[in-house]
Amino acid sequence: MKKYLVGLVIGLQTLNAWALPLPTPNLIENLLVNGLPKDFTKNYDFEGIIALSNCSGSLVRFVDSRETDLAMVLTNGHCLEGGFLQPGEIVVDQKASRSITILNKNANSLGRVGATKILYGTMTKTDMALYQLEKTYEQITTAFNVHPLTLAADYAEKKTDIEILSGYWKRGYSCQHDGLVHQIKEGGWVWEDSIRYSQPGCETIPGTSGSPILEKGTKVVIGVNNTGNESGEKCTENNPCEIDPNGQVTYKKGLNYGQQTAWIYDCMTADHRIDLTLPNCRLPK
Repeated sequence: MKKYLVGLVIGLQTLNAWALPLPTPNLIENLLVNGLPKDFTKNYDFEGIIALSNCSGSLVRFVDSRETDLAMVLTNGHCLEGGFLQPGEIVVDQKASRSITILNKNANSLGRVGATKILYGTMTKTDMALYQLEKTYEQITTAFNVHPLTLAADYAEKKTDIEILSGYWKRGYSCQHDGLVHQIKEGGWVWEDSIRYSQPGCETIPGTSGSPILEKGTKVVIGVNNTGNESGEKCTENNPCEIDPNGQVTYKKGLNYGQQTAWIYDCMTADHRIDLTLPNCRLPK
């Protein structure tokens, strides 16, 4: 899972992205020659979806967040600026300075807001990061007429209809939650209870990293999109493999995955501070 810079010129817009899953040469050629399908936004509601410089994200709240709380953005740990986090590395309550682009329901840009802090970030056990913004939910609603998505506190069931919405590409995907994978290994990283996507429908591409996985027809986030097996290799970077509880390894080209976000609730104090020492906390210490 190395950094991979891709320049895609679509019309007059130049897009640069390094993010999992990485593209095949055929995918790059197809995008350059044919452009992006015109119906990427059709039938999807992009309110609260975020575009980053190299990834996607979403404006999110906890179940019990207040309008006066500073707003948050969810993305992948591997989408943080400064490069990929090492296995076992975590970031908690760290200052940040990043520009976040907010989209409306039609995937049009409404403007930008600054992120001032990384509340939590990791690529170990899960691949997620939460930014804290400079504005409250109330201020964002007033300025942009946009409401946040809600982070689910529990796992979604297998066969749940899902949508994955990318702010970077301004496109959506639809498929089903195809079950939880005990472990996924990709290079030196291992993720647990990963969400596998059914096929076809959710063939995510570079720049979709950090996109929220939503229960279809709701504003509830059940996970965050992060990777896929690009070329059919076994457990290598950009080619995650599945490991069952007995240690059996399987892998298949084209399978795509997302990671858990619900664990954050068991690692949170009553005032929404991250405390990794709490007894039920499953996030890496």
